[in-house]
Amino acid sequence: MYIVNAQGVLVYAGGIDSIASARVDDIPKATNYVRQAMSEIKAGKAVSTPNSRAYGCSIKYQSA
Repeated sequence: MYIVNAQGVLVYAGGIDSIASARVDDIPKATNYVRQAMSEIKAGKAVSTPNSRAYGCSIKYQSA
């Protein structure tokens, strides 16, 4: 995920949350970095976790 602020500055890059899992039971235990960053931006604060480890599927491109 990427978050770009109103000034066009990249303020967050990384995974949606802190647990690289698709298990529903893990969701309440995870820190949601995107939600946290958006709340901090809305409050006029700096993003406390500007980078995290990205996880998930990569984008696949068709060969030319």
